[in-house]
Amino acid sequence: MSFLDRLWQKLSGDPPLHPIDRQMAKRWVKERLKKMYPELKDNPRALEEAYQSLSLEARPGAGEGGEAMYEVILPGRLD
Repeated sequence: MSFLDRLWQKLSGDPPLHPIDRQMAKRWVKERLKKMYPELKDNPRALEEAYQSLSLEARPGAGEGGEAMYEVILPGRLD
């Protein structure tokens, strides 16, 4: 990749996430929530609320090759 290609990529931003990838990521997060909190397994409404309450924040440039990296921050947890 040439310098101009890299520069153009940085200026244009990250490519949009494909809808299938977005669905797969959402499903993975929900499966992890079910394992962490078994009471959510039989309650789809509470599972969706728990998913929505997560703070998914992007850290620009922290991923491989300078791409955005997303971090899940659970409410009420201090690390």
